[in-house]
Amino acid sequence: MGSLFCSSPTPFTPPTTEEDCLSWLRLIRSPRVGPATFLRLLAEYGSAAAALDALPEQAARAGLKDYTPCPLDHARAEWERGLRLGARPLFLGQPQYPPALAALEDPPPVLWVRGPKALRTLVLRPAVALVGARAASALGLRMARKLAAGLGEAGFVVVSGLARGIDKAAHEAALATGTIAVMAGGVDVIYPPENASLANAIAECGVLLSEQPPGLEPQSRHFARRNRLIAGLARAVIVVEAAEGSGSLITARFALDQGREVMAVPGHPLDPRSAGANALIRDGAVLVRSVDDVLAALGPLGTSVDVFDRAENAASLPCARDDLAGQNSDALPDPGRGCATASCAQSQMSGPGQSFSQPKAGGSACEAMPDASLHRARTKATAAVPAPSQSVLCEEVACVNARATDENAEAEAKSRRVLPQDPPETSLGASAEAWNALDSAMIGRQILSVLAASPVAEDVLLRELALPPSEVLSALLVLELDGKIHRQPGGLVARV
Repeated sequence: MGSLFCSSPTPFTPPTTEEDCLSWLRLIRSPRVGPATFLRLLAEYGSAAAALDALPEQAARAGLKDYTPCPLDHARAEWERGLRLGARPLFLGQPQYPPALAALEDPPPVLWVRGPKALRTLVLRPAVALVGARAASALGLRMARKLAAGLGEAGFVVVSGLARGIDKAAHEAALATGTIAVMAGGVDVIYPPENASLANAIAECGVLLSEQPPGLEPQSRHFARRNRLIAGLARAVIVVEAAEGSGSLITARFALDQGREVMAVPGHPLDPRSAGANALIRDGAVLVRSVDDVLAALGPLGTSVDVFDRAENAASLPCARDDLAGQNSDALPDPGRGCATASCAQSQMSGPGQSFSQPKAGGSACEAMPDASLHRARTKATAAVPAPSQSVLCEEVACVNARATDENAEAEAKSRRVLPQDPPETSLGASAEAWNALDSAMIGRQILSVLAASPVAEDVLLRELALPPSEVLSALLVLELDGKIHRQPGGLVARV
């Protein structure tokens, strides 16, 4: 069977010095730079420091004047605040980074985690997410506790979002066996405040995790990103009581897009709190009556073959052994281990290439996942979220091959563009830079003329334009920085 960890066409080395770590923080915290843009910039320029140097020029090409990347003192303040809290940053490519998240289309480049050093390996263990209604019924809370306790006894880590109701019940029942709370804000900002005591207990017995900088107050837009991480960390998402339009259904949608199993606990048809969960079951989600139904769907831990199996041995790596041996887990990675860390990055993560020409929606195309495929075959969402390919080759290979076309293909593609035969003349004489800017602007206009509000796959866009992939990807980056297009997981692009 294939692996979710497909080799990246542009492998990179995670940061190994404090300067590198701060450069990563600066780049991901810069305006208009999200995970997808971060990885594209890193692939194009080779390092975060080089990408930061080039970012103002890229922004200027997009029409943004006086663009300033995240200042160094802001990144240093985030770094120092996190360490003072006892939190630790995890950088994409490090062996301690959750392999399940590394396999996403656009994995967060930086995560902050709080928890005992010996328990931070919880992020490497197989997990199941439990989500549901905030205003849950007594039966719903009881069911969440039973499921969480049973999953913990079976060896799974329980993941949830530290919200009221079902989330809180799941965390409480899994404190003894291991639980991860994914935060919408910083790892030191507890929301809702009434769960502060629970958060403190998780910090002692589990892991608090966030992609946001410490100290950030959560806003509405942050909760969808949190839900994406909840689904990404887990093998399956179980919905216990969810009304129609509930945020739990957003988590279920993310799970389906990522190739995870979606399960739901049925409820009374006249109870509005069960409308969403019942609808999931109607559309093909696994019906859950007890933890036995979950274990039957997922299979024994020892026989499952997927991304998490590789994580079982991650604790034996040198940097993971340091934590378990009681060394300073908040210390920076040892530059002397650079080669070993880079090796871990290439073998344990789905590299940044997934973010430059992403697979179609429906989870990673690098892995054939029988449980997820069977589930999608049972759902009405199959058309929107096709099952992963049975091939172990990534769709990125096609895009990489397209980029590697010979000079004849490049010349033929360029000949199809509608461009003036000669550079436009001005009284001062047109410079090569001005002509290149005009060239890029015309490609950008062609891209915008093809795109609409409905997202389209990047490979479809490349075929439609019949232009050199390198020039199209460069123009897409400029349009994204200019806020004219929006990238979505699965290699989809839409016009804003």
